[in-house]
Amino acid sequence: MTVAYHPSRECEVKVWDVEYRKDPARTLMARIYQPQAAGPFPVLLDLHGGAWNDQDRTANAPMDERLAASGILVVAIDLRRAHETPYPGSVADVNYGVRWLKHKAREWNGDPQTLGALGSSSGGHELQLCAMRPRDRRYSAHPLPEAPHVDATLAYVVVRSPISDPLARYEQAKKMQRENLIKASEAYFKPWETIFEGNPQRILERGEPVTLPPMFVLQGELDDNVLPAVQEKFVAAYRKACGEIDYELFLGCEHRWIINPGPQTDRAIDMIKAFIAKQVCRGASSG
Repeated sequence: MTVAYHPSRECEVKVWDVEYRKDPARTLMARIYQPQAAGPFPVLLDLHGGAWNDQDRTANAPMDERLAASGILVVAIDLRRAHETPYPGSVADVNYGVRWLKHKAREWNGDPQTLGALGSSSGGHELQLCAMRPRDRRYSAHPLPEAPHVDATLAYVVVRSPISDPLARYEQAKKMQRENLIKASEAYFKPWETIFEGNPQRILERGEPVTLPPMFVLQGELDDNVLPAVQEKFVAAYRKACGEIDYELFLGCEHRWIINPGPQTDRAIDMIKAFIAKQVCRGASSG
């Protein structure tokens, strides 16, 4: 399949929901954003935030629709929340979602070889873990019988305000006396020691063997939830591990700025499109 992606393209978008995984507790849904134009399209999996405890596939709908309108097949999925399963349950959902979308992409005129992913806040944390450990047996625990040999490797990763160091975020929440965020971390990391094991920053510092796809980190300057200094430490560790990573600080922006219309949101979306275009072009050249 030959994919040509032009970020300035403008397409109508068809949106609908499908089941992507049945869990004993509930059925997890996926929202498809399909450009109504000639494909095949590059493919992007979107992972919502919510401090591992809230939100669903609709959290980033305005951004997903704008990205799809530029000619990207965007698929946003539900992830189980901490009250349903602690770590690493939601990361296993991400891993399954990647494999499932690789299997399904051609049905919606997408090229699975171009599959990248976008994660916001806690979704960024879950995505970083899946991307760095795509073949971890805990994360790949959900079988996909119709495509048993498909793995969860990604062509690239985009993360907005990711919780790259969940322990540092927990300590910041305690400093700011944000009980909701303190309880959210304690609900997700059970037993508590998993906050060290499932920690992208600590994984890099320990020198674990990991996969390092190209990554783009978008960070708000005024974010007092995930501090810029913590994000910059992760970027430095990723580069030290020989990973390719772009980092952009958005002045005057807080943790969830990208959900609000405005010049900085427009700039962020334009930069995401440009990053994806670069990765698609690179993939076409290497193929």
